[in-house]
Amino acid sequence: QVQLVESGGGLVQAGGSLRLSCAASGRTFSSYAVGWFRQAPGKEREFVAVISWSGGFTSYADSVKGRFTISRDNAKNTVYLQMNSLKPEDTAIYYCAAASRSSLYPREYDYWGQGTQVTVSS
Repeated sequence: QVQLVESGGGLVQAGGSLRLSCAASGRTFSSYAVGWFRQAPGKEREFVAVISWSGGFTSYADSVKGRFTISRDNAKNTVYLQMNSLKPEDTAIYYCAAASRSSLYPREYDYWGQGTQVTVSS
């Protein structure tokens, strides 16, 4: 069992930065891939980024490539999403999730956090 808690969301102006954290409990966290997803009002949940259990593999949605960076510190049971050059269209609730393997698809994730709101003003 893995419990996930996101933090670090907030209100930021366009062009600004935020760093989201996903803190996990559960001794097997380091064996899970972790993904970040987001959901804007009236839209489906979409993939943002994923990192493998070791951190050796990462993948990003085209919309955030070059602006967002995912990383993890297994000693701290935490995954991060550094978001730079934020745009109003990045406004959404951001969720982290854990899966047995890296995936772009929400249905393949077993554990989810409660989400953290990110709002980017123009």
